Amino acid sequence: MKRLEYRGYDSAGIATAENGDIKVLKCEGKVADLQKLLDESTVRGTLGIGHTRWATHGVPNDLNAHPHRDMSGKISLIHNGIIENYSILREVLEKEGVTFQSDTDTEVLVQLIGKVYASGSLTFSEAIQSALQDVVGTYGIAAICSDDPETVIGARLGSPLVLGVGEKENFLASDASPIIPHTRNVVYLDDGDLLEMKRDGYQVRRIGDNSPINKVIEQIEFNLEEIEKGGYPHFMLKEIYEQTNTLTDTMRGRLAPDSGMAYLGGIVDFLPRIEKASRIYITACGTSWHAALIGKHLIEEYARIEAHVDYASEFRYREAIIDSETVVIAISQSGETADTLAAIRKAKERGALAMGICNVVGSTISRETDCGIYTHAGPEIGVASTKSFTAQVTVLFMLALHLGRNRGMSPGECSRLAKAMSAMDKQIENVLSQSEHILTIAKETVDADNFLYLGRGLNFPVALEGALKLKEISYIHAEGYPAAEMKHGPIALIDEKMPVVFLAPHDKTFEKVLSNIQEVRARKGRIIAVTDKNTPELAKISSHVIEVPSSHPRTFSIVASVPLQLLAYHLAVLRGCDVDQPRNLAKSVTVE
Repeated sequence: MKRLEYRGYDSAGIATAENGDIKVLKCEGKVADLQKLLDESTVRGTLGIGHTRWATHGVPNDLNAHPHRDMSGKISLIHNGIIENYSILREVLEKEGVTFQSDTDTEVLVQLIGKVYASGSLTFSEAIQSALQDVVGTYGIAAICSDDPETVIGARLGSPLVLGVGEKENFLASDASPIIPHTRNVVYLDDGDLLEMKRDGYQVRRIGDNSPINKVIEQIEFNLEEIEKGGYPHFMLKEIYEQTNTLTDTMRGRLAPDSGMAYLGGIVDFLPRIEKASRIYITACGTSWHAALIGKHLIEEYARIEAHVDYASEFRYREAIIDSETVVIAISQSGETADTLAAIRKAKERGALAMGICNVVGSTISRETDCGIYTHAGPEIGVASTKSFTAQVTVLFMLALHLGRNRGMSPGECSRLAKAMSAMDKQIENVLSQSEHILTIAKETVDADNFLYLGRGLNFPVALEGALKLKEISYIHAEGYPAAEMKHGPIALIDEKMPVVFLAPHDKTFEKVLSNIQEVRARKGRIIAVTDKNTPELAKISSHVIEVPSSHPRTFSIVASVPLQLLAYHLAVLRGCDVDQPRNLAKSVTVE
């Protein structure tokens, strides 16, 4: 549960089958709070379920914490996802005499299962299958019953479940990270799968027709060390520093700097269709959406294919022009983001080619897309994405290079870009060596209630990402804007209290950005300039300058995101915030 806490940490609880009874212990707060209760309790057992919650229905408190029990007390259940028709089901159950203890949709589900099971005509597994026929929504569930104390039942629809296959022991979790200390053998459940798991075996069936399924056992690729802090005070800081290696891992075996070629085996069979696309949509959420904005610039510039970027939550509901000549690229760190999954399913229904860019091998997006590219950034535990963002952007660079080389991009420009990309790891090392300088900037701006981030071209999405990082972990209000748009409204907010972060590389927009800096300076704003060359002119009008080495105007956008990550991190620490588990957030958003 501690390894899964990045998925939610509002409350936590466990249930165990002991001596013909179900024992439940749960509380508001984090897993550490539950641990204290467990240390003082007599709850034991070798079969059980546990859950750490990100609240949807019902505030975080002891009653709304999972697991939930049915009215008989025989059945206990944990649940990720949302039961959309819970209110109708609850009303029906209440009319039949069922009383509820919580405000959650999850309790509605377990009470429904309990009602079906109480009829006495179905086994525990059959009762779950029957109840799920009446459910509208998404779920990844695990349930136990005191009448069958050697069995855990799992079921999945829209929320991930992974089975860990051990020796005389088996495990079920919402991702592979808590399983790896025990076994590397895993089975990824698909939507519509129901798992009946015992100590010495398991069986997977289809919900509805109860037909058995033979599932392929796969191997977990990452190591235990990758999901430990490794001496760093926070996962986020560790993952910021890992970017010196993760970008190399993302490009390894794919990028040839001398020839300027990018080899992306995961899409090679579909390359003719991608190159002939009339339009490309890139759909994502949060940080991945910012990466998508950079991808749009690159694909249009180098591949000369029309590209659009949509929030997945909007794309799935609007009437976009989608047909067999359309390519939809879905970007998600986890590969489980609910809105992004829904977007690609819609695209496939309308005949589009669906391509995935994600970090997690075996994730739902990687299985449901027609083709795709893994980022190979390694496990990311900190809720605020850092290395995943730079890896996603790196993949989009390679994709644009791959397409561009086949669509008229000059070999010389291909080679220059590829060589610049291969130099990014050393440039990030240089940025990381400036951490103390960035800490000094954080100390001088920690009193600010608002930040403004400004950039042009590829650096506008970097400004958005910098602002998001600050909001996520320090709870300072921040906005990202195209630099020229500042004077169309946000400039009204600028005074001597507001820090303004400028992305100011010496590219074709530098003189324009310099003028924008002067406009902020005239309003007494505190200017933090991130640039590839600290000139006397820039130093004179800036409160602080962070110099970011860059060998190409395009790759500056990747390297420049790192000091913004460090700035957000240092400000969050100085403000006493929980860096790895910021309030109200979860790492993998598997609900709409």
